Amino acid sequence: MVEKLQHKYALSRQGAVDMLKACVSVTITNIVLMMPAGILYTLINDLLNDRLNKGRISFYVVGSIAVLILIAITNFMQYNATFLTTYRESGVRRTSIAEKLRKLPLSYFGKKNIADLTTNIMGDCAMIETASSHWIPELIGAVISVSLVGVSLFFFFDWRMVLASFWVIPVAFLIVITCSDAEKRAVRKNQEVKLSMADGIQECLESIRDLRANNAQDRYMEELDKKIKKVEKYALFTELKMAVYVNSAAIILKIGIGTTAVVGGSLFAKGEIDLLTFFMFLMLVSRLYSPMEISLQNFAAIIATGIQCERLDEVLSHEIQTGSEKLNNDGYDIVFDHVSFKYADDTDVLTDVSFTARQGQVTALIGPSGGGKTTISRLAARFWDVGSGKITLGGEDISEIDPETLLSKYSIVFQDVTLFNNSVMENIRIGKSGATDEEVMEAARLANCDEFVNLLPDKYDTNIGENGSELSGGERQRISIARAFLKDAPVILLDEATASLDAENETVIQEALSRLIKNKTVMIIAHRMRTIAKADHIVVLKDGVVAEQGSPEFLSGYDSIYSRMTKQQMISQNWKM
Repeated sequence: MVEKLQHKYALSRQGAVDMLKACVSVTITNIVLMMPAGILYTLINDLLNDRLNKGRISFYVVGSIAVLILIAITNFMQYNATFLTTYRESGVRRTSIAEKLRKLPLSYFGKKNIADLTTNIMGDCAMIETASSHWIPELIGAVISVSLVGVSLFFFFDWRMVLASFWVIPVAFLIVITCSDAEKRAVRKNQEVKLSMADGIQECLESIRDLRANNAQDRYMEELDKKIKKVEKYALFTELKMAVYVNSAAIILKIGIGTTAVVGGSLFAKGEIDLLTFFMFLMLVSRLYSPMEISLQNFAAIIATGIQCERLDEVLSHEIQTGSEKLNNDGYDIVFDHVSFKYADDTDVLTDVSFTARQGQVTALIGPSGGGKTTISRLAARFWDVGSGKITLGGEDISEIDPETLLSKYSIVFQDVTLFNNSVMENIRIGKSGATDEEVMEAARLANCDEFVNLLPDKYDTNIGENGSELSGGERQRISIARAFLKDAPVILLDEATASLDAENETVIQEALSRLIKNKTVMIIAHRMRTIAKADHIVVLKDGVVAEQGSPEFLSGYDSIYSRMTKQQMISQNWKM
């Protein structure tokens, strides 16, 4: 039962146990809340039969006080069992999702967009939190307590009155159950259009500069408006569909009042039940059906929440990359041994790739766009796992090393630098947690950051804005290189680190990089031949295979792809309008 609840509602084991406790707590509270009706029934019975004396009055007073105390205690227990435990579980769920996302292979993120993952962590968690604190315990508690009351009445009162009062409840729930598949389809479609809208809004915010530069904002906003209206349309459609079923079930419940009155009136007229019993059942149905209407709404909401539960469980159940947390490598040579790789859609990216990036040397990956250069760098860092073949670091298969342990040996400088809305100091410190201010500033000096940092208002304490919006492209890139200096890892991966920079910034950054890569295993991805002019080994990739490899001198000695690319770039650099 616990494991089933874990997967059904994306809970931790403790969360599933707490949900069971909450259901029991709500059941007990509901039963206790029915006790005043029992006391009222016996009191009226004593009054009608003239059995009320001082002893009975004392019994009713003490009993009423005891029931009030019991109601207070059970309500407190219910609050703890439902709301407080749910809030704790919600925190655990968000933390566990964040931890899970941290350990998932990057190939998983290639299938997801940011809007979807944000909805997972925020929206889906909030929906399940509401379901766990309000809908599920209250529904299960109501069903169990009503069933117990029904069984008790069946044995102690006229069974015909029980049937007349209770037959509508299973019929009403059956009506809601029949709509579950249709409701899930509607909710799933509603979720899709919501994600499309969220993705469109995010894309608009990220690309507003390009949209304005191309006078395309009006066209884009028209498309975004269509997405927003589509969300409104499907939200109304989903709510209407749910309302039809839930209101139909509620109407059935109301019919129960009529059947109770008709059957009770008939039996009373025949003298088969007394007035008090008739009155009690009329009072029962008037008190019973209103909470059951809420339970029907909760039931429909729980069915709809199943989509969010499936989405969260898909994240929490996804296979993670694992491996040893202890390295047994001999040096830091990176060897690709007959490596092949495909994306999830079975598109071939790499086929039988073999080469060695030796420690103390610079290995450059070049070739036409789409040849697989970036994929190789991602595989070397185990962002993805290979389809076939093997990649080793110092002779140790990286697929058997824990990704975080492996990445502790890597410094990676991407073309697209990610910076945070924080100070220069803290952005560089990301390279090494706990580094002193002196260590950070030394790394910044090695990366040639001093010349622009000292011009900032608060120097290293200057906030650089979201993703470094206050800095130029070259300055952002130098901060990224400073992180790599601070980390001082034995393996360096440079992915088009200077591709988008002007000649002046490129020269400054190449000077910094030349200091960074000394005595390390270095893999450089580049399109500019001047960037790799001093490389020790060139690997030319074309259409996912190693077309040629060797030293720059060797590849320049014949009509190779490398020599042709070098000549073409020289022609391009000398071209004038």
